[in-house]
Amino acid sequence: MAGNARDRRASGTRTALCHARAARPDDACAADNFSCAARSKPIGAAFELRARQFLARRGLAFVAANVTMRGGELDLVMRDADGTLVFVEVRARRSTRHGGAAASVGARKRQRLVAAALRFWAHHDPAAACRFDVIAFEAGRLVWLRDAFRADDA
Repeated sequence: MAGNARDRRASGTRTALCHARAARPDDACAADNFSCAARSKPIGAAFELRARQFLARRGLAFVAANVTMRGGELDLVMRDADGTLVFVEVRARRSTRHGGAAASVGARKRQRLVAAALRFWAHHDPAAACRFDVIAFEAGRLVWLRDAFRADDA
């Protein structure tokens, strides 16, 4: 058994999970492979841009995007008209069958967002108030959840 796994590693193929065909390192991005990072990054960037434009039309000013801090990544950081720093998590799902995009921001994700946001806040504008919003794209529809959760809830 161990020798068989070693042979597969040497040949550059992995055992397929579910019904996807075996992935090879030289595969650009198989059409049936939904975990392909080569596709998800540009798609995520497009949704983040749409969210940013939507929030700008609502009067929020852009501060930063895709900020990586110890603890997590912040999709968007915006500033509301009253000076509040708004940390925005952008999520997209094709359907609401499994709870939808907004429901995918679970407790662990909220903890990582709060950890990253607190570090950003401390280094950039510790005097400002802050809040956490979620922009959810669900089945093609944009949903803005203002003040979706609080730092002490996470």
